[in-house]
Amino acid sequence: MALADKITMPLEHGQRLSRDEFLRRWEAMPELKRAELIGGVVYLPSPVGLPHSKLTLALSAWIGTYEAATPGCLACSNATWFMLTDSPQPDVAMFIRPEYGGTCRYEGNFVSGAPELAIEVSATTRSYDFGPKLRLYREAGAGEYLSVVSGESQVVWRSLRGGAYVPIEPGPGGIVRSQVFPGLWLNAAALFAGDTAALLATLHQGLASPEHARFATGLAARRG
Repeated sequence: MALADKITMPLEHGQRLSRDEFLRRWEAMPELKRAELIGGVVYLPSPVGLPHSKLTLALSAWIGTYEAATPGCLACSNATWFMLTDSPQPDVAMFIRPEYGGTCRYEGNFVSGAPELAIEVSATTRSYDFGPKLRLYREAGAGEYLSVVSGESQVVWRSLRGGAYVPIEPGPGGIVRSQVFPGLWLNAAALFAGDTAALLATLHQGLASPEHARFATGLAARRG
């Protein structure tokens, strides 16, 4: 075997690679925790600052609470996906399990397809999250895409309609309600204030709604 065949080149930001080659190189770099392939291009995110980390933690608690109250849903954070020919790593995501009629599929330790909801916390990555990553989620068919812009205390929640993302406007009290996951209500003011108790209190109101009860009953009936 030639020496070149024994050497695995490291991942570098901006490389153009196939997904197989991207994953092969990443597996040879166990110290690397975050990397994405979007549009065939390698992205190596900047170090995660405290504001980004705190927002991701709050969103994980929020989405995990919904998952616990809604059998058939599966939430995850920082998981690598097989999506079209790329491999994004959403900050947070939730999908309907295949055995409950969801369109995603398991491939070993990974998930193939597009989640019903992808969430990205954007700070230094805004142009990337609103550009190449948005296009990938749209083309792959992610039903909703929530962007949380930390520096501007802004949320943009989009719903996929007719192949395009349309913003979901806040309702009374500034609460934004998912159209894919009934009862998933977001109190953006509480999120940016770091008030996790208020964030979850609003969510529990959504979980107590008739819409969520019907959704959960319908999911249970679809289990294969």
